[in-house]
Amino acid sequence: MANAVDVESALGQAHRPGFQAMLLVLCGLCLVIDGFDAQAMGYVAPAVIADWHVSKAALGPVFSASLFGMLLGALGLSVLADRIGRRPVLIGSTFFFAFSMIATASTDSLPVLAALRFVTGLGLGCIMPNAMALVGEFSTAEHRVKRMMLVSCGFTLGAALGGFVSAALIPAFGWRSVFWVGGLVPLLLAVWMVIALPESLQFLVLKGREARARDWLAKFDPSLAIDASTRLVVREKASSGAPVAELFRAGRGPVTLILWAISFMNLIDLYFLSNWLPTVMRDAGYSPGMAVLVGTLLQTGGVVGTLMLGWFIERFGFVRVLLACFLVGAVSVGMIGGVAHVQFWLFVAVFAGGFCIVGGQPAVNALAGHFYPTSLRSTGIGWSLGIGRVGSVIGPLVGGQMIALGWSNASLFHAAALPVFCSALLVGVLAFVRREQSGAAQTA
Repeated sequence: MANAVDVESALGQAHRPGFQAMLLVLCGLCLVIDGFDAQAMGYVAPAVIADWHVSKAALGPVFSASLFGMLLGALGLSVLADRIGRRPVLIGSTFFFAFSMIATASTDSLPVLAALRFVTGLGLGCIMPNAMALVGEFSTAEHRVKRMMLVSCGFTLGAALGGFVSAALIPAFGWRSVFWVGGLVPLLLAVWMVIALPESLQFLVLKGREARARDWLAKFDPSLAIDASTRLVVREKASSGAPVAELFRAGRGPVTLILWAISFMNLIDLYFLSNWLPTVMRDAGYSPGMAVLVGTLLQTGGVVGTLMLGWFIERFGFVRVLLACFLVGAVSVGMIGGVAHVQFWLFVAVFAGGFCIVGGQPAVNALAGHFYPTSLRSTGIGWSLGIGRVGSVIGPLVGGQMIALGWSNASLFHAAALPVFCSALLVGVLAFVRREQSGAAQTA
């Protein structure tokens, strides 16, 4: 009789800290580079404006081109990953956006810059959902959220690191050097991924690729008696329908729509702040270096927020933590314009805004990863992010128009507080829907 191995039990019982650490480092570095490259334009914007003698509003379409590319990449390639696997999509996308960043370093016009940022965004868009899905699928249920939050911190860390690197590179080597670094580093990372990145075992079993799954499981835990007759078992059923349609089946529709709306509202603010905060602070009288560091402080708050929110979620649950997080975020963002002239309070408001908004987005992504099964996990996270990134496209464009119309700093940030407040309201709606679904299930 064939030997049967439960994949999740095998992952939980095997003591392989080195393998888990390697997986977290690889996926974490993917997201560090993702965050660095995604925010690079925001950090080089003041230098590009000065070098090319263009208006601030002229960069609005450049910001949004990248985000639109990320939107399409998240929607399309996350679905592809639920068809062919996380590993090939992650590796292919990393190579793709690395070459795109290198090409961006040589551009000499706004239209070409916008086109290259769009192309780069296509590769960047699928990194987050697939890295989080892969880490989640190598984790047991009790550690899944914590590890997905931990690895997703890489995006925010990369965005924050981008500020420090840009502040050092731009004065010494010019703004193009930021794109050179943002392209060469992921090339090296992609080569390492080809050698060491595993594929999701649950995904392979659900897709009927048991021979490949047995190979990876034998590498993960050599002590297991794995041979050609070993039957691998997972605790989920394979999905036969189109992945996107499956997001709305089996009672998942209401939660899917709420997750999309929360991401949409939060990403309006996240990308408005990430792209325009350094430029607005420079106009408020800060030096270029200090303006970049204010933007970096936003991302630093996000790193701290991501790490601490994962700890809070383990103890208090997603709803309570996200509700408090977005309410505090709305107050913090609304304060930025009013306290911009007092450096200490500016730093407090920006850090708190980063903690709640930048740090809150990985929590929303982790909620999607926790809610959807393996066969839909990449699609679920990717479409939540992808629909949300409609907001990320709108945020910089609307921000650029408000700046062009001469809105005061106080008015800009008061307006920016509204989407975060809407996110808090939507978390309340999510709690109500889940409670109603739970009550209906118990009645049935």
